[in-house]
Amino acid sequence: MTSTQLTGAESPLDALPERWRSLRDAGPVTYDEDRRQWHVVDHQGVSAVLVDPATYSSDMTPIAPTQEDFEAFRQGNFVGMDPPEHRKLRTLVSQAFTPRVVHGLAPRIEAVCARLLDGVADRDRFDLVDTLAYPLPIIVIAELLGIPAEDHRLFQEWAATLFGGDQLGDSLDMADLERALEAIAPTVREMNGYMLDHIRHRRAHPGDDLISRLLTAEVDGTRLADQEMVGFVALLLVAGHITTTALLGNAMVTFDRHPGTLAALRENPDRLPDAIEEVLRWLPPFPELGRRTTRPVVLGGHDIPADTLLMVHLGAANRDPSRFTSPDAFDMARCPNPHLTFGHGIHFCFGAPLARLEARIALRALMERFPTIEVSSYDDVTYQNPAVIVGVRHLPIAVTRP
Repeated sequence: MTSTQLTGAESPLDALPERWRSLRDAGPVTYDEDRRQWHVVDHQGVSAVLVDPATYSSDMTPIAPTQEDFEAFRQGNFVGMDPPEHRKLRTLVSQAFTPRVVHGLAPRIEAVCARLLDGVADRDRFDLVDTLAYPLPIIVIAELLGIPAEDHRLFQEWAATLFGGDQLGDSLDMADLERALEAIAPTVREMNGYMLDHIRHRRAHPGDDLISRLLTAEVDGTRLADQEMVGFVALLLVAGHITTTALLGNAMVTFDRHPGTLAALRENPDRLPDAIEEVLRWLPPFPELGRRTTRPVVLGGHDIPADTLLMVHLGAANRDPSRFTSPDAFDMARCPNPHLTFGHGIHFCFGAPLARLEARIALRALMERFPTIEVSSYDDVTYQNPAVIVGVRHLPIAVTRP
């Protein structure tokens, strides 16, 4: 099914394709004088940057503002690391997120979905984010880590502060980042303290959970120190749910605004995995990634000095007409679909299989339980700041039952 026609009221998400198109029209690599950063927007260029960490580093410390609480968090945050440090932490987490482990979570994900939807059994209207899209992945990842799932409201507050983007404009620069770091530092401090207490408790009282296993795991004969574990576990907790939350909300908005999509999926549920991949291409939760040049480079015909900030635009690359046929059409049958939403190279999202599994189970559960699902009113939908994360904060939906 292919569709370019949207229904429903306009939303901030509608402006994104035009922004991405404007970036591509300016050229595959351009310089932003105001923000003193380069933009890489074509699929080939973005892929080349992401696959070359020796030249395009994920470690922003030489050029980014610093803040004491974030420095403590950064010690275990392997998303902001390069080899060889990145390999040690990535190896540990990869052992914990093998295909077998992820597949084994399916029954638990189904049970959590059923319990959460049972909670609105007497209602024909509810907020999809509050009811399902947020609590499902946070409960799953918290249980996997061995962190009390009943604290999920606290984790939600942390994620809202870290990814809300309320301190930022519609595009990031270093001044924005410095203001944001200061504003959210108390939250990072609270999160660091919570994680450190839990890690120390697990070290003294190990259990059958991921944190306990990580505390004893070794790579090249070394184990993680407690402070390394803080950023590591916090990253797993926050990153382990926010993408699925955004994906579920984006899927429901996209299906609702493309008439006939849900009907087609009900008729043939086996198409759901392909539909999810197209949603990921269509609305990538994290549309931009930052990289730092480690040496002078020539990119797209431009001379770029060392220690320069590059913003690679996944959203723009995902709609590159040189890589995708009819890129501005939502096509559930798109094949191949080489979107870059989960990244590329050594930093490819380790949680991608879990996010895909959670989305498949949750969307199938919704379709099986409710013969009709529609967004109640787009006037009541609230959105994230798309400069930070593309998604909805609240999504009221109306449903019917058999």
